[in-house]
Amino acid sequence: MGASPVDPEDRVNRAARLTAGAAVLLILIVLGVFLFPPYAANWQLQTYVNDLADDPATAKLPVEAVRTRVLNQAAALGLPVQSDNVHVGVTGGTLKIDVLYIVHVDIAGYTVDLHFRPAAGS
Repeated sequence: MGASPVDPEDRVNRAARLTAGAAVLLILIVLGVFLFPPYAANWQLQTYVNDLADDPATAKLPVEAVRTRVLNQAAALGLPVQSDNVHVGVTGGTLKIDVLYIVHVDIAGYTVDLHFRPAAGS
């Protein structure tokens, strides 16, 4: 028994599936290019806030000084954090830092709002 001939319709269906799969993969890559930078910057801010809250010397600083440090780091990372988005408090000698901000990402005429909330302290 020899190999059966390939149906031209199967060949067309396979090409269509491959094209559709490649298109979906390309769309996911483009989305990743637009969405990855805000997540990476948030991760860096979260790491900074964790380090700040874990440093015993930071708890001795005035609340405004801690807020200013967080704002300066956010600005250095290009994040749209305002002073009223940073909440700093000391409870029982434990420093608590909360930051809430939104990053607007425009993708092909559509705006996606990414909400971030880095926090540290207990």
